[in-house]
Amino acid sequence: MGVVIPLEENRNPQASIAPLLELVHQDMALVNQLILSKTGSDVAMIPEVAKHLIDSGGKRLRPMLTLAAATMCNYDGKHHVTLAASVEFMHTATLLHDDVVDESDMRRGKKSARMVWGNQASVLVGDFLLGQAFRMMVDAGSMAALGVLSNAAAVIAEGEVMQLAAAQSMETTEDDYLAVIRAKTAALFSAAAEVGPILAGSEKPVQDAFRSYGVNLGLAFQLVDDALDYGGSKQALGKNTGDDFREGKITLPVLLCYRRGNEEDRAFWRDAMEKGSSDDIALGRAMQLMEQHGAISATISRARHYGQIARDALAPLPASPHKEALLEVVEFCISRVN
Repeated sequence: MGVVIPLEENRNPQASIAPLLELVHQDMALVNQLILSKTGSDVAMIPEVAKHLIDSGGKRLRPMLTLAAATMCNYDGKHHVTLAASVEFMHTATLLHDDVVDESDMRRGKKSARMVWGNQASVLVGDFLLGQAFRMMVDAGSMAALGVLSNAAAVIAEGEVMQLAAAQSMETTEDDYLAVIRAKTAALFSAAAEVGPILAGSEKPVQDAFRSYGVNLGLAFQLVDDALDYGGSKQALGKNTGDDFREGKITLPVLLCYRRGNEEDRAFWRDAMEKGSSDDIALGRAMQLMEQHGAISATISRARHYGQIARDALAPLPASPHKEALLEVVEFCISRVN
């Protein structure tokens, strides 16, 4: 069951992160080595749980942003590798915690860690990874970078609480939802991009440019994920299509569909989201309403809006292969919709 997601005609289905990966592959090899070394523990369950998620096929886009931004700003040290690994540990920890909060069964096409080891182990291993992330931030020796990443950790946690407070409430506004994803998703993209020029000692306008690039890329990325839940493939989404709906998660397509519908449509959404009437039959109805009211295409349009802001943020910076690769990442994130 699915819907056709209408995209603008100028979508580039060939967009890829391959150019970025090629540029940073040597540093990413060092990041991967560091990740493996920092997941070691005498407590056997810790490396088992961490390895389950780390080896499950994530693109590791966030650490690649850190590496590319540092190199683009002519950084010639080694601490960009340390911070990139720290960024990935932060991301992995949030995934472990998210799956517990959301009661998710799947993550990146595999059983979530909580389904294999339980909620308690997932939360505690997530805490371990956060601790290791902060150790690596200290090892990097940059108070400014530590400030940016530690602030991101606090903002992400705030976003989780904001989402919990707004859960299953159709009174949530679009602005409310954007505030949630700005905290939950965009904050780490932003920090990952910003610490590169910080390490390189770049001037504030350059740091600001990368921060803007990261936050707007993160917003675009999450909005596309929202759309994929109602019309994407399991492979593209990394979890079962419709999981957000079944969990009663209020996302932008739901909010748009609710506001654009008639009273009967709005009653359906209240039953589905607030009362838990979200079985497969209801999911089919939800997808029909999404198509009827153009909620998916509107969500993708908003993603493209933030993607363009991300591209514009880097526009004043000198041309380079890394800049071109980062610009293509924007298009790749949006073009994940088939």
